[in-house]
Amino acid sequence: MNLPPHTLAELTAIIDQQLDLEINRLLPDEIAEKLAPFSRAEQDRAIHLATIAARGHTQIGFQVGMHADIALRLMEPEAMEAWVVHALDLYDRKGLFPAITSIKEVEQYAREARARARGVVLDDIAGVLSLFVRGLAGRELKIKEGGGQWTDTETLYLPPFIGAFEAKQDNFELYKAMCVHQWAQAWFGTWRVVDGASLAGRALAAFGDDRERAARIFHRLETIRLDARIREELPGIHREMARFLARNDETLIPPGWEDAANTLARADATVETSLALMNRFAGADAPAPVCFEGAIDPDKVDKIIAARVEKEKADLQWMLWQLTEELKGARPGQPDDSDSGALPDIKMETVEDSRLPEGFRVELTIEAEPTAVPENTREILKSIMQDFSEIPEEYLQPAGSGQYDADREGRSAKDVWSGTYHEEGAFFYDEWDFKRQHYRKEWCVLREMEVKPADDGFAERTVEKYHGLVAHIRKSFEALRGENALMKRQANGENIDIEALVEALADARRGEEMTDRLYTRVSREDRSIAVLFMVDMSGSTKGWINQAERESLVLLCEALETLGDRYAIYGFSGWARKRCEIFPVKSFEQSYDSEVKARIAGIEAKDYTRMGAAIRHLSGLLNEMDAKTRLLVTLSDGKPDDYDDYGGQYGIDDTRMALLEARRSGIHAFCITIDRQGQDYLPYMYGPASYAVIDEVGKLPFKVADIYRKLTT
Repeated sequence: MNLPPHTLAELTAIIDQQLDLEINRLLPDEIAEKLAPFSRAEQDRAIHLATIAARGHTQIGFQVGMHADIALRLMEPEAMEAWVVHALDLYDRKGLFPAITSIKEVEQYAREARARARGVVLDDIAGVLSLFVRGLAGRELKIKEGGGQWTDTETLYLPPFIGAFEAKQDNFELYKAMCVHQWAQAWFGTWRVVDGASLAGRALAAFGDDRERAARIFHRLETIRLDARIREELPGIHREMARFLARNDETLIPPGWEDAANTLARADATVETSLALMNRFAGADAPAPVCFEGAIDPDKVDKIIAARVEKEKADLQWMLWQLTEELKGARPGQPDDSDSGALPDIKMETVEDSRLPEGFRVELTIEAEPTAVPENTREILKSIMQDFSEIPEEYLQPAGSGQYDADREGRSAKDVWSGTYHEEGAFFYDEWDFKRQHYRKEWCVLREMEVKPADDGFAERTVEKYHGLVAHIRKSFEALRGENALMKRQANGENIDIEALVEALADARRGEEMTDRLYTRVSREDRSIAVLFMVDMSGSTKGWINQAERESLVLLCEALETLGDRYAIYGFSGWARKRCEIFPVKSFEQSYDSEVKARIAGIEAKDYTRMGAAIRHLSGLLNEMDAKTRLLVTLSDGKPDDYDDYGGQYGIDDTRMALLEARRSGIHAFCITIDRQGQDYLPYMYGPASYAVIDEVGKLPFKVADIYRKLTT
């Protein structure tokens, strides 16, 4: 049954109440007059969306109400909701003025609504594109929304949606083509570095006032060169790119550019080739970009390059120094001032290897001794190779005896939150807003911080304190490690499978063929498990709770060393959305040694409990592990909370959404808490069988190892 529309008086009252507006200032009666001609359902829809918008900012809610009549006439319900969400996203990322402007441009948004409906939204496919780009050679590239499409050599900036074609798959493939074109700029040397800056940026700067036109001509020359490389390396993607050009009636090679295109298609063509050819087109008009081409910004590229080359040089020299010390048999640490100053003989060369995505491997020798290159060092080397096409000779000098970067050495982990360090090494994560029923894009800023070791014998005292329990846990875990699986209905084995034999004889009596799978065989159970322990370091854990957490971790480590499962330990805390912090205690690669024991002892209570960002970050680390079973186990003393409005239902819903994301990626999450009110919210967050409430803090060390054993059997 259709309800009659609200009366003007009813509408005014509802709007005033729902949007919390001051009548004399924001005129809810004026909004009511605009909505009066519409049906009851349309009026309710407009008020609902204006209310959601007002929760972000009252002015945005007011503007939604003032323009809702236009939106109702021009857009379907889904498009109207997207219009409001888009404005709220702009408010989160860019501020109030851009958000209000987007609301006022409702007619333009409505014109794009059809394209948006048939198109692909970047937010929906960013994860898939990230995996696709990760499969390409070179440094890991981020994907972000930008005003257009361009790259700074570390991030691929793409339009928020593509609706150029009727079929969604075609629009998705166009996104991939854009990614490949931008990736090719970094991989095939468009921005090759000379003397700390890109050769192209330096050359284009010489054009002065004509720089913009010159940059567009250079970009097209490079696009032609890169097109030839993509055709060789990724023929499938290249066919899609050619198809898009044909469908759009676009030409990659403008008339009169044929000879230049032939030169650029040669295998030995480089960025210098493109720069040399620019003289041929001194008076030519710059061609319009083709569908996957986008634009270039040499200034932004050079800014990123300047920061990267200095950091990577310092990182490589420091890692080489560590490797050198290890070869000497010394423990890696700070440079020894008593060193003679003689630099070790280090050689590094690239060897073709078609088995690797990048097509080569790096071989390192130190003092004529072949040395394995650590994984993190290999990633840095690949990035340096992209910038320079080689490893510069000065990069191979270890950062010892006065060469170590004093600024890097002396920088406190806390300093990264101030000044120019704020963005260095930061991770950005979305956060779920249950009021909007949408994510706040890149809302949380997270950093990995150091845990100050406390070399006070805490681990040894804990083992002594619980020596009886430690012995019991070790014994039970040894039994778990030795468990065997009985494989039934095998073609061969040690014993007869009676159940299978009975069924086979029954088949024979019915005239059917007997199976030969009549044996049982004992097989060693394969424990392909990776577990990450996420430890609450909020201020509420101060005192006995903190001690119980640390003791639990020591007991777990002692047990897991016996079992052999791969495990990691990270603490988490923070202060509001821009200061989320993760504290690495033990990574998957690290062994349980004196350094890890000292970091466990150094775990201390910090600030608040913003769990969503921490779960998303640690889920990413866990998903990198090749394991059949991946567990994320949280040790906590209470519900999500923070200095801002994260407490209450907002934090609970964001944490629940982060856990759902983890579950969809194949992670099983479990929570161990000492919060007696945990029964009120943990079933909603974790599920009815994925948490345990321990009623006394003192029982925590006794229970954690037992819970882990049950989780993994």
